[in-house]
Amino acid sequence: MQQMAIATPEVYAEMIDRARAGKFAYPAVNVTSSQSVTAALQGFAEAESDGIIQVSVGGAEYAAGSTVKDRVAGSLALAAYAAEVAKGYPITVALHTDHCAKQNLDSWVRPLLALEIEQVKAGKLPTFQSHMWDGSSVPLDENLVIAEELLELSVAARTILEIEVGVVGGEEDGHTAEINDKLYTTVEDGLATVKALGAGEKGRYLTALTFGNVHGVYKPGAVKLRPSILADIQKAVGEVLGKENPFDLVFHGGSGSTEAEISEAVDNGVIKMNIDTDTQYAFSRPVADHFFRNYDGVLKVDGEVGNKKAYDPRAWGKLAEAGMAKRLVEAAQQLRSAGHTLGA
Repeated sequence: MQQMAIATPEVYAEMIDRARAGKFAYPAVNVTSSQSVTAALQGFAEAESDGIIQVSVGGAEYAAGSTVKDRVAGSLALAAYAAEVAKGYPITVALHTDHCAKQNLDSWVRPLLALEIEQVKAGKLPTFQSHMWDGSSVPLDENLVIAEELLELSVAARTILEIEVGVVGGEEDGHTAEINDKLYTTVEDGLATVKALGAGEKGRYLTALTFGNVHGVYKPGAVKLRPSILADIQKAVGEVLGKENPFDLVFHGGSGSTEAEISEAVDNGVIKMNIDTDTQYAFSRPVADHFFRNYDGVLKVDGEVGNKKAYDPRAWGKLAEAGMAKRLVEAAQQLRSAGHTLGA
């Protein structure tokens, strides 16, 4: 077993390059606890896929303790746990912070980048490999001004910046967006992004272009994904730059998407797809099943003592981890990353 553990900045860049060249994408799974980190690692290992583990502001606050809610401490704690236990799995993972809105920059991503800049100055590796700036709730001009500043900091921190150009519908961490025409990024938006951030010469960045994406759970037909928009923007911007598929694209709101939609998005340059809602359900479902099946064991009913083996958190925790891992394998297969590891 080759122990790859957490990607270095160079290895993360190689992972992205391999995805571009091989027309596949990495599942990026949100975690909130040591258990969900373990489940993610297990899933990547079972799929024989490298991948991305990411934490949202809410997930970071929860990891720090639901009564404490220190988003920086929670982020660092999850990263430290992942760095240690990942050594036991034959895959490589990158660590990422997800969806940082404007109001959370000064209390979350900017402090993390400042810490990582100091780590790099001291000859160390940065804790995270990438951070996301979610400027979808501000005008594009302001979004890109902030992105320019963060890209410069990211270069100093040896991390990669992820940006969002367009709006993802639904709700995540208190940010809500309606499902309407604003969910579709335009060619003009893509050109403005390259004009502000360059095409790699100012620092590498990932771009979430929106094509009807929605966070959360919706019944079939409620969400109208148009992955062809990605091809249109890649082609138009690529012609201006003289470069094929200039953007390293991210697919947000990937939970609940059809296999055909995922495949088309990957064909059009997606190298990372966020998955959270589906893996949350896959984690929780086996736990509910266990508690219903072992009702008299997990509860002290009618004066009985219950069954310690049934309510031991490890008993249902293993089931939760296995359920989440299985769903992650499915995602890796749909995204074609299954079988793609740097150690292979």
